[in-house]
Amino acid sequence: MRNRLLGILLALMACVLAALGVPLAAAMAAAEQSRTVVDRMDDVARFAQELPTQGLPSRGAVGSDPAVPTALDAIQLHQLQLEVGRYQELYGIRIELTLADGRLLALAPADWHLPTSGPGGEAVQEARDGRRSHNPPQVWPWTPDRTLTVASPVVRDGDVVALVVTQSPTGPLRARILHRWLVLGGGEAIAMIAASLLAVRLTEWVLRPVRTLDRVTHDIATGRMNARVASVSGPPELRRLTGSFNEMADHVVLALDQQRAFVADASHQLRNPLAALLLRVELLGLELPEQHETELGQVREEGARLARVLDDLLGLATAEGSRPQPEPVDLTALVLARTDAWQPLAAQRGVLLACGTPPLAKAWADPIGFGSALDAVLDNAVKFSPPDSTVAVTVRVGKHEVAVTVADSGPGLTEEELGRVGDRFWRSPRHQNADGSGLGLSIARTLLLAGGGSLDFAPAEPGGLAVTLSVPRQRSS
Repeated sequence: MRNRLLGILLALMACVLAALGVPLAAAMAAAEQSRTVVDRMDDVARFAQELPTQGLPSRGAVGSDPAVPTALDAIQLHQLQLEVGRYQELYGIRIELTLADGRLLALAPADWHLPTSGPGGEAVQEARDGRRSHNPPQVWPWTPDRTLTVASPVVRDGDVVALVVTQSPTGPLRARILHRWLVLGGGEAIAMIAASLLAVRLTEWVLRPVRTLDRVTHDIATGRMNARVASVSGPPELRRLTGSFNEMADHVVLALDQQRAFVADASHQLRNPLAALLLRVELLGLELPEQHETELGQVREEGARLARVLDDLLGLATAEGSRPQPEPVDLTALVLARTDAWQPLAAQRGVLLACGTPPLAKAWADPIGFGSALDAVLDNAVKFSPPDSTVAVTVRVGKHEVAVTVADSGPGLTEEELGRVGDRFWRSPRHQNADGSGLGLSIARTLLLAGGGSLDFAPAEPGGLAVTLSVPRQRSS
């Protein structure tokens, strides 16, 4: 979520900077070109003023045809040519001054000719028509073959008598545009970096309550029901959400406590009437004929089964309501002790309970809760293992946790059944006739979760069920 939110913010900022930067870059290029065009126009106007006054057509000249020019002053033309040559040599700008009838006044360089097509030809034609050329097409840094042609007419008494045309290379102009663009790009890069840092801080500020909620939700889901969201900074809506979450968690814990109290009270209250009922059944059995012994035995069996269910319900309620304090435990010694305790029952059923020589394992757990959970798992493994089979108990020391695996050789569970094993009162349809209430593994999982551990189920090789009890090596923060 953090990456997605950060990506959205950065994309929006990039779009805003692009929306501002692209028009600004175009405006910079247009301003630089306008400045260059104005400079050329000033140059053109200066050369137009330096044209010789003699020899140009003039209306009302006495004794001559106004439309026919007279001879030009050779000295003035020579000076004009020198001026044009110096201008071209100094600035590298091509320039030509011609009369309206096509006679050349001055040219630099000598091999240049007026453009006849394209934007330059249009500028020359506009000057012949008596208009200054308009702003030429925009020059961009990626158009190195573009030139700027500026043409201006010389008008005397309302008639175009001469043309002044300049053609400028665009290398310096493109360099200036590119330089300004680089400055603009650097500014936008700095703005983007600053915006990115701000976006990261903003994202952290917005998502800090969300991460805290996620962590506390995971703690509650794994059995740490006393976890709550501390006061955190962030948007007001998320701060209100954390308060509502804490209230909800308090109500959930209260409801669970009431449920556990009800189960514990009901189990406790039902045990005494059930014991009295079984006692009366025994007394009644003394007076019944022997032919009713079978029915009486079934009644005793069902009564005993109901008593085990009540005991397991009371044990589950006690486990769920407990708040054990994990402590350093020699898990190897605890596993060996519980395995030895189950050896007689395993031998009675013809099952080999093997533990081997486990490695030294120190862990952080509730010894009573872990021992009870291991008892439930061993009971389940011995119960469902066929005679002459093996139940293997192994201890594995990992980097962050210690895992104790109990693998039996029983019928095992399907993939669908593995998703439900450990649920309350759930039993595989294939094992409905086995002894038990279906609460043993639920109690084991509850005891482990209360102590900071976990209970996992997987198929055993080559067949059977592997149950792994995991506890942390270090105390959870």
